[in-house]
Amino acid sequence: MDTKYTQAVNLLLEKSRQLNGERLPKRSDFSPDDACFIKQKLGPWPRALEKAGLKEKTRPDSIERNREKRAKRKEVSKNKRKEEKEE
Repeated sequence: MDTKYTQAVNLLLEKSRQLNGERLPKRSDFSPDDACFIKQKLGPWPRALEKAGLKEKTRPDSIERNREKRAKRKEVSKNKRKEEKEE
């Protein structure tokens, strides 16, 4: 894994320890340079918190959504074939 990525995650985890888990770290808890670095390496702030393991995912990512769509289509197709056999 990229050392810069790890460094950004460690910044978030260290700030979380300093806050004693009372709340999630905010951008305002960091210097502008550190906040920019974290966002550059980890993406938007909510996603950065997710990647650091401080916050649960609020919505499934595109891979999970696509997997769910395929499963639905497969089920619909299976039901159609079953109905055709019964006729």
